[in-house]
Amino acid sequence: MRVWGLTGGIGMGKSTAANTFRRLRIPVFDADAAVHRLQGPGGAAVRPIEAAFPGTTRGTPRGPAVDREALRRAVIGHDAALNRLEAIVHPLVRREERRFLAAARRRGARLAVLDVPLLFETGGERRVDKVIVVTAPAATQRTRVLRRRGMTEERLRAILARQVPDSLRRRRADHLVHTGLSRHHAQRAVRRLVAHQG
Repeated sequence: MRVWGLTGGIGMGKSTAANTFRRLRIPVFDADAAVHRLQGPGGAAVRPIEAAFPGTTRGTPRGPAVDREALRRAVIGHDAALNRLEAIVHPLVRREERRFLAAARRRGARLAVLDVPLLFETGGERRVDKVIVVTAPAATQRTRVLRRRGMTEERLRAILARQVPDSLRRRRADHLVHTGLSRHHAQRAVRRLVAHQG
């Protein structure tokens, strides 16, 4: 089974590409969704996060869960705290990723996609056969991200500071998917990649 990594900076249109792979019946591992599950009620990351960052979890009817806004306040702008959080979360996400790939192999999938925003930042390119990078002009990225609820210029700057620059991602990519033109254009690019995989 071939494994492709799908990555791109915040607001670059990665969801459009991932959803196109899914419509083509290719299994996609969503690292962000895995993080949400791990931090959700009963998730494996809840206890270690509370131990490292007291007061960042809350009770829910289904059990304790991470209060994402409280956790964001605890780590945003604090590199040491963010590194501590990543040391908790990243190994758990990797475990979920391995389970996903094992299940895809058992089902006989010929191709699987790992949708990982921090693929290069975590050395994930070594775990895949090809890297697909989604990209868009910086102005388009900024407009998309600032439309999100709760997003501010300060938060966007902090997020971008932790991510590999788009120019470097593009240089390290095996294939690019440009999402700044139109959704249809990006979807067609993904379909072409799948049609010519190998």
